[in-house]
Amino acid sequence: MDENTGGLDGLFAPERVAVVGATETEGSIGRAITGNLVADFAGETVPVNPKYDEVLGLDCYPDVASISDDVRLAVVVVPPSIAVDAIRDCGEAGIRNVVVITAGFGETGSEGASRERELTEVAAEYDLNLVGPNSLGVMSTPSGLNATFGPENALPGSISFMSQSGAFITAVLDWANDEGIGFKDVVSLGNKAVLDETDFVEAWSDDPDTDVILGYLEGIEDGGAFIESAREATTDTPIVMVKSGRTEAGAQAVSSHTGTLAGSEQAYEAGLEQAGVLRVENVQELFDFAQILAGQPIPDSEEVAIVTNAGGPGVMTTDAVGDSSLSLASFSEDTLAELSEAMPEEANIYNPIDAIGDADIDRFEQALDIALADENVGCAVVLSAPTAVIDFDDLAEVIGERQAEYGKPVASVLMGGERTESAKMVLREHGIPNYFDPARAVRSLDSLVRYREIREREYEAPESFDVDRERAREILARADERGDNRLGVEAMGLLDAYGIPTPEGEIAERPEDAVSAARDIEGEVVMKIVSPDILHKSDIGGVRVGVPDEDVADTFEDLVTRARNYQPDAEILGVQVQEMVDLDSGTETIIGMNRDPQFGPLLLFGLGGIFVEVLEDTETRVAPVSEREATEMVDGIRSAPLLRGARGRDPADREAIVESLQRLSQLVTDFPAILELDVNPLVAGPDGVQAVDVRLTVDRDEL
Repeated sequence: MDENTGGLDGLFAPERVAVVGATETEGSIGRAITGNLVADFAGETVPVNPKYDEVLGLDCYPDVASISDDVRLAVVVVPPSIAVDAIRDCGEAGIRNVVVITAGFGETGSEGASRERELTEVAAEYDLNLVGPNSLGVMSTPSGLNATFGPENALPGSISFMSQSGAFITAVLDWANDEGIGFKDVVSLGNKAVLDETDFVEAWSDDPDTDVILGYLEGIEDGGAFIESAREATTDTPIVMVKSGRTEAGAQAVSSHTGTLAGSEQAYEAGLEQAGVLRVENVQELFDFAQILAGQPIPDSEEVAIVTNAGGPGVMTTDAVGDSSLSLASFSEDTLAELSEAMPEEANIYNPIDAIGDADIDRFEQALDIALADENVGCAVVLSAPTAVIDFDDLAEVIGERQAEYGKPVASVLMGGERTESAKMVLREHGIPNYFDPARAVRSLDSLVRYREIREREYEAPESFDVDRERAREILARADERGDNRLGVEAMGLLDAYGIPTPEGEIAERPEDAVSAARDIEGEVVMKIVSPDILHKSDIGGVRVGVPDEDVADTFEDLVTRARNYQPDAEILGVQVQEMVDLDSGTETIIGMNRDPQFGPLLLFGLGGIFVEVLEDTETRVAPVSEREATEMVDGIRSAPLLRGARGRDPADREAIVESLQRLSQLVTDFPAILELDVNPLVAGPDGVQAVDVRLTVDRDEL
């Protein structure tokens, strides 16, 4: 970070910008960037190129070391073969902020990846704030900075926008300029060799001139750091993002496009939700949400009033409310009385208020005034079809004035084409977005409510349980000594060490050991073959349930024989003799973890046994999780009523499930070597839980 500014001001508010690779060659990127800076930048543009004495009428320097005045930002546009040297020169000259436009790095293959590693090393050596490489550039409207090779600058505004695709930025700006949508800062992240999305979230969250942070991302470099930074940022500044690569085909395209390794979709879904990010599915929603979040206050409640002159679109709006987290406001008796007096007899005074087609501007104003004054109303949608008796410009002014008076968010739906253009400009002056589709207006108001909930969250620190880390470490170390990276029931002690209840039992290496173990367990036992090479024991008949004492020795021999016949070269560690758990006494659930490349340990909870694959009814969170987050996982599955005791069943011990999830979270956080872990089933009864089976995969290099 720029030490002199406490952030990234050197990138966005430099007094002097050097363009390394500036040129007068028509159609070149070096000329385009220099020209954009000359056209709009309030500071000084300094061309650098040993081939020229002058570029676009400006004195041109042979290298950055020759520039006598202080330069805070350099834009590098030279070929990849000399780009790293150019960046080193910037570091030597004391330039802390560098934007690398040049492509030909990590996105191009092994040679480019090697070059990118060298670039990263140079940036670290000189402590550079470096954007890119393979970047379109950066913009900042307060100073007119357009250090990009895009065709036009952004309009001024309070939205700061980052994108991993430069082409996406140029397309968005072209559209946004037509729509009158403005920006504070715009960054093309490129390959994110140094600065990434987390750095800009931190910088913009501290920027008083940024009201909303937007992002188009193809991947997140460090999911844990991003969650931590975004959580802090969203207490004051909403973050809205599109994350591409949701499908398998999309994820593959991401990798080939930018060299980003996409994490699993589940991890992104969970991570962004935990970070407090409003995730949207398309560009339209990205800017619908951005406009209303930047221009309108946060509502005190989710109760919405609808005021319209068109019955059909009013019904459409009502349907959209039903599909959202909003609800139709119930008007007070005083409000209904005022509406009854103000509206014609044919009008509908109940929500939605239908002022009917002949409503003039005065009737609209009365209806909106009365609705917004109602204490039960938290926000409003004003919807009008074009008629001969209504002027959209006048209506837009009324909507803006009433919104300002009552301080409640309003979304406008002026349905029409050309005749809405000037009205939309009036609405924009009041910070009110206009939508042709009522559903978009409702979803945008819904984003305000969702952001209010995000802002009000209390993030609890994960609980730290008293566990036996040394015993867990020894169990994992023994697996490494055997050369195993996959473990089954032989790792049950791992769960026990972290306080997750397990049935009584032990692993027997000989028939007589099995008999002795069974005698120590009351009643019949379960016997399971123990082999790191045979994880699906039931498929080969490697599990026997309800074995009486007199059959234990013979069962031991039979299980070993079956395993040998199934896989002669399998390593057989013995047979687990385990206390029987009555599966009918509770509900079979699963708790598990998969380690994501970007976000780390991703916890899973759902119904267990065969149901986990059949129903696909699971909840995920990025570990470590707090008690609140673990509770949300348990309550969030569609089958949660089964755990609460549906159809006469005894309710499961919810607190015990929640605690087991927290303990598993601590285990996989403490031991990064655990790559995958399934406890299936975790039988949840009315008086606790028991982990009946476990299997896990470890990275032996991390042990």
